[in-house]
Amino acid sequence: MKNKLLPIFITLIFVIIFIFFYKGLQNTNIYTPETKISNKIPSFKGDLFYLDETINSSNFFKSDKFYLLNVWSSWCVPCRKEHILLMDLKEIKKLKVVGINYKDKKINAENFLSELGNPYEKIIFDQEGIIAIEWGAYGVPESFLIKDEVIIKRYIGPLNKKLTEEIKSIIK
Repeated sequence: MKNKLLPIFITLIFVIIFIFFYKGLQNTNIYTPETKISNKIPSFKGDLFYLDETINSSNFFKSDKFYLLNVWSSWCVPCRKEHILLMDLKEIKKLKVVGINYKDKKINAENFLSELGNPYEKIIFDQEGIIAIEWGAYGVPESFLIKDEVIIKRYIGPLNKKLTEEIKSIIK
């Protein structure tokens, strides 16, 4: 009798474990960040990339223009792909493109910009990644559309043609 119960008991344990793991897979806890819309921009101070100067966000983002703040790095492959779109957005007079160079080596970032062009009016050098974290960015690339010191749209991941058309329509 014991010999017949042992295989049934082991099978029952495996079925219970399978159901437990199957239910766990169905209920994933993948983190998806909150899309910050209509939130005031975080206050920060950062070093400018090309100038030996510190910038304060409260002094910089004060105009009736739109700003596109783009978090990027030279080591980021999707940043390379979206770069041509940023060069296109740079030509819009109502929009200022600003960059946050995230956890990068300055020489690598300079080489990246000399190779592909510089779409940024100003670049904030964020070697430690602290400024990007204050903005709520969790990766690169990530972009924030800003008007009157308020984040009106957040773009997680690389920009594409559809998103740049959306940005252009919001600005008009």
